[in-house]
Amino acid sequence: MEPARIAELLQPFVGSGNDQQLTTNDLLNISTYIDLLLRWNARINLTAIRKEEDIVTRHFGESLFAARHLFPDQCRREPPRSCTAIDVGSGAGFPGLPIKIWAPDLNLTLIESNQKKATFLREVVRTLTLININVFQGRADAYPNPPADVVTLRAVERFESALPTAANLVAANGRLALLIGESQLARAKDLTSGFAWAPPLPIPLSSNRILAIGVNRKHQVPV
Repeated sequence: MEPARIAELLQPFVGSGNDQQLTTNDLLNISTYIDLLLRWNARINLTAIRKEEDIVTRHFGESLFAARHLFPDQCRREPPRSCTAIDVGSGAGFPGLPIKIWAPDLNLTLIESNQKKATFLREVVRTLTLININVFQGRADAYPNPPADVVTLRAVERFESALPTAANLVAANGRLALLIGESQLARAKDLTSGFAWAPPLPIPLSSNRILAIGVNRKHQVPV
């Protein structure tokens, strides 16, 4: 797909003009990513969405909407903002890899238990020459490294067991970002005691999808 068309489709999610932080190279990377996704999807089930324009809006748009709100000034290595993130159940890379495209200085871990999907993620990282990305092939509850400042979760199976696991990977005062249906929000709050939730943000072009961001207040870090 042409980068200009991608930019047009993404405009409702990321803004336009001075608010638009996607570069020409970002759009070329997204175009390449779509080509890879379609090619691999013919062999393994990465997404049920087949049309390119729907992939842009449903997958990249939703992911970049989250990126825009999590990292409004992109990711700068200046205290006190930290730039570590974990994407739980990454699947075909959403929302983790589009967030990385938006915030290139992010230190990102993609957690994916399926071997073929993890191989696909590594291929995208290699093809787009992205750096500071770790693909952890395994279950999130077996992830051995320190918690992150941002943890994302989107469209995973076994939501009720995956969510508490994801919450446990959030550092003190870090953020948990959920891309979920509006009807799931109350249950998400029930499953994440100790998190303070901001009002949910409706995702553009969707009737019931929201971005919910909670801050881990369970273990406060002294100021």
